[in-house]
Amino acid sequence: MAKSSAKKSEKTVEELSYEEAIAELEGIVTSLEDEQNPLEDSMKFFERGQALVAHCSALLESAQLKVQKLSGESLSPFEEGSE
Repeated sequence: MAKSSAKKSEKTVEELSYEEAIAELEGIVTSLEDEQNPLEDSMKFFERGQALVAHCSALLESAQLKVQKLSGESLSPFEEGSE
C-alpha cells in the first residue's frame, strides 16, 4: 500500500487540495503502521507525511483567516450549549 501511495502522488505537496493531502497522509500512516518497509522507504514516507501535515496546517490557517476576515471579528472557541 505504501508503494502505491508514493507512486500515486504525482503532484507536489503544494499542489494538493486539503482533501487529497489528508487522504495521502492517511495512506502513509496506514502503510507505516501495517507494513514492513525498508528503512529508506519508511524515511521517505515519514518526510512526505511531515510535508503533508505542514501543508494541511497552512491550508486550515488560511481558511480560518478568511472566515475571520469575512465575519469581521475574531473566532471564539466552540462551546456546547452556548446559544
